[in-house]
Amino acid sequence: MRLSPSAHADTFCRDRLPPQEQWPEFRFDLPELSYPDRLNCAAELLDATMAAGADRPCLRSPTETWTYGETVHRTNRLAQVLTGDFGLRPGNRVLLRGPNNPWLAAAWLAVVKAGGVAVTTVALLRHREIATIVGLTEPSLAICDHRFAEDLAAGAPALTTLRYGDPDDPAGLETRCAAKDGAFTPAATAADDVVMLASTSGTTGQPKVAMHFHRDVLATCDTFSRYLIKPNRDDVFTGTPPLGFTFGLGALLLFPLRAGAATLLIERAMPGELADLIAAHGVTVLSTAPTAYRAMLAAGKASSLKNLRRCVSAGEHLPKSVWEEFHDATGVAIIDGIGSTEMLHIFIAAADGDIRPGSTGQPVPGYRAMILDSRGAPAPDGQPGRLAVQGPTGCRYLSDPRQRNYVQDGWNMTGDTYVRDAGGYYWYQARSDDMIISSGYNIAGPEVEEALLGHPDVLEAAVVGVTDADRGMIVEAFVVLRGGAAAGPEKAAELQEFAKQSIAPYKYPRVVEFVAELPKTTTGKTQRYRLRQMAEDKLRAAPR
Repeated sequence: MRLSPSAHADTFCRDRLPPQEQWPEFRFDLPELSYPDRLNCAAELLDATMAAGADRPCLRSPTETWTYGETVHRTNRLAQVLTGDFGLRPGNRVLLRGPNNPWLAAAWLAVVKAGGVAVTTVALLRHREIATIVGLTEPSLAICDHRFAEDLAAGAPALTTLRYGDPDDPAGLETRCAAKDGAFTPAATAADDVVMLASTSGTTGQPKVAMHFHRDVLATCDTFSRYLIKPNRDDVFTGTPPLGFTFGLGALLLFPLRAGAATLLIERAMPGELADLIAAHGVTVLSTAPTAYRAMLAAGKASSLKNLRRCVSAGEHLPKSVWEEFHDATGVAIIDGIGSTEMLHIFIAAADGDIRPGSTGQPVPGYRAMILDSRGAPAPDGQPGRLAVQGPTGCRYLSDPRQRNYVQDGWNMTGDTYVRDAGGYYWYQARSDDMIISSGYNIAGPEVEEALLGHPDVLEAAVVGVTDADRGMIVEAFVVLRGGAAAGPEKAAELQEFAKQSIAPYKYPRVVEFVAELPKTTTGKTQRYRLRQMAEDKLRAAPR
């Protein structure tokens, strides 16, 4: 694939793309995926959308609303600050740090308008994690919420930082923007210029950085969002994933702007508070993790969710029991989806009458998938294997030898074990490295988790395999109980017997550990590698 002439004066990103022979095969089968050679996705998402109505709401918070016209004006002013006050050149990287709010969204849009490359991070990263990302991406500037500047300064003391959120700061973002007139022409970037560098969320503790083009950003809007969410201008989007991760960026910024809709950006909310905000602001499209859907019901908030017409779940497998419980309480059919940082957003899902509870769904229009066996050959329907995907987006790691692991023979290997049924539906089994082999039996941890979640006292459950001298491995479950339920040996035995009633006895958790909470990434993914470490550490410490 021949790249277009780049608009980047700073060639850092082009220079660090993997060799094209290591790229996946890209597919542009839908007519809406034909983009012009010169494309600035921020201008397309925001400026072009504003032409349909400048006075419509665009970016909201619980306390304020920016119209499309105001958002264009503010992002233009910020782009003027970046290029005029800080000398930002096309291709320079800008690290973004802060919670979900309108100014963080405006910063992403302004960086992209100016031809820069957004380095997306989340506010909860600590200084060592920040230092790692800075070392990989070499940003020339950071835009940071003033409340989260301390760890940034500790992790990257030499990095020039523009702070926002403190209106009294004479050198702050808002003060600088107020001095600009808002006249700005977006950079004429190439459709295949890198627009963002997204680090993986750390489920293995070893971050990688995925590189995405301007056309990739629009492709996620024109596939998953267009065909499954089916947004309209009257929608109000909200959710919990950070804008710093691709799930949140798409669900809470890209998708609503592409449709001319509004988005409610929430810095942080407990399940009950989230439900109240959904009701108060007339939210119609919600994106969050599986545990949040169940937690809102547990908080007695089903009545607050009556305006929702679309719910999207990603980040973790959505158990059938959670889908059914939420559907029974609200009438809303949650769209379960699998995506990845490497693919930018969701590539397998189903909506409405196409949903099969417990199944992730079918390839999103524009994508195709297959199941491969251990030899790399297509696996027959009904046989577990490795999930492989192709589409308009795909993996391009920033100078990382792991590119060869993720992309094989032109396919993106997601690291998930799936089964495809005769109807073409894909059923999640486990992360490929989370399959538990005990006494010769293959046990998928999520199946055991789902069995435990059927118990009324279980709020959350995560299952891992632990070394065992007799069986090779055994199943250990980490369980978070609902408030008021008493942990102890009797409850553990009760849960073990309960699990045996719905799954084969050899799959039941031989060890049940009660915990106050599960270790998670900032996107809500359970860090099973940490649970395995905890289990193995406990095993080593046990008397022999």
